[in-house]
Amino acid sequence: MDDISGCALCAARFAVTKTAHRPRPVVWFRPGARVLIVGQAPGMQVHQIGRPFADRSGERLRDWMGIDAATFYDRDRIAILPMAFCFPGYDAKGSDLPPPPLCAETWRAQALALIQPELTLLVGGYAQSWHLGTKNVTATVSDWRRHAPRNFPLPHPSWRNTGWLRRHPWFEEELLPELKAEVARILREP
Repeated sequence: MDDISGCALCAARFAVTKTAHRPRPVVWFRPGARVLIVGQAPGMQVHQIGRPFADRSGERLRDWMGIDAATFYDRDRIAILPMAFCFPGYDAKGSDLPPPPLCAETWRAQALALIQPELTLLVGGYAQSWHLGTKNVTATVSDWRRHAPRNFPLPHPSWRNTGWLRRHPWFEEELLPELKAEVARILREP
């Protein structure tokens, strides 16, 4: 994990983004965690704070899981392993750049071998594509029963997806109760 924390492979890539920032890997896992959250990459706020999902997206994700912040940030129970450990920067329009594939190619297998979770939450398209080989978030999340209970594909909990959530009420009515029950079961068992 120290190797990941000190990684600077993308320094030149980040230097030419609109933010011209330096790498700051946000590493949030310990071997043996039972629940794995796979996201895209840290946003600017997380980059500055150094704690994953330390924003409104994190509040929504914790609500989806039915857990409090103390449980969410307990690295012995929950691992957060994004597709890239660093904030990738903004494009010219101010949108987050995609996670650089180099990060997953370099670190993902090593980190996953340490965790070996019972439950994996695949948050967003990049995580779902890597782990399930799917390309469409709506189709993948709609087909969640095919992947559960070991994997739960989720849309990103960003405020930008509030419209998506309104258009797909089955997500809150059907998927979330099952997700909360599975999270509770796994975290309750010794």
